[in-house]
Amino acid sequence: MGRARTARPLEVEDPWLADYEHVAQFFLPVFLSKDGRESTRTFFRDHAGGFPDASREAGLRFYDDLLATGVLDDYRYTMASKLGTSQGFDLSRMQATMGEFNVAKLLADAGNDFEPEVELGSGHAIDFRVEDTLVEVTRPRPPSRRQVNTGIAAVKASGDAKTRDQLAAHPGAVLVVDATSFADDEWRRVLGERPDVGYQPLVVFRYRPDGSVEGYSHGSIPFPLPFS
Repeated sequence: MGRARTARPLEVEDPWLADYEHVAQFFLPVFLSKDGRESTRTFFRDHAGGFPDASREAGLRFYDDLLATGVLDDYRYTMASKLGTSQGFDLSRMQATMGEFNVAKLLADAGNDFEPEVELGSGHAIDFRVEDTLVEVTRPRPPSRRQVNTGIAAVKASGDAKTRDQLAAHPGAVLVVDATSFADDEWRRVLGERPDVGYQPLVVFRYRPDGSVEGYSHGSIPFPLPFS
């Protein structure tokens, strides 16, 4: 039974993926892996790739359009494998992983060339390098899933955790906070107040499944962004 199942094509086991050929191809190694096959398929099928209050179709179309551009083709193994490294289903971890895909879109949409997963002599791996600038990504969990109970507090807490670790060893790196997991009302509060996190340069943004993005920055960002 197990051998027969692994031999069946992905589109036969999960025909809903057939409409998203770039997602299916890019994540094929984890969709078919022993540890990640169930968790990764569940994530895209039942959780819209990490978008809150979005249909599966809208979430998958967003990532299918991103992957269709080819900007991550050279880094397929590195990026895809991050999503499927655990047999158990961990929604927060998977959303955090897709935050790196969201930042890749943010950078690409503004015309930046970038390199993901940069190994440094400090022993840290930084999420991106844009020319000579390092970029570290964090994606806060929605306020309802953590001890802090507002989006503003979640942004600050998430940023604080990064500044005490990777960014302490690499001052000058840009911290990017992906608030895509936030519902509309929490994001409106964040965008209205534009909270700092005690570290600059800082970028905070949120994508919607239709590809629209809003955000703000503090400090000098040495590369363009797709919003003012």
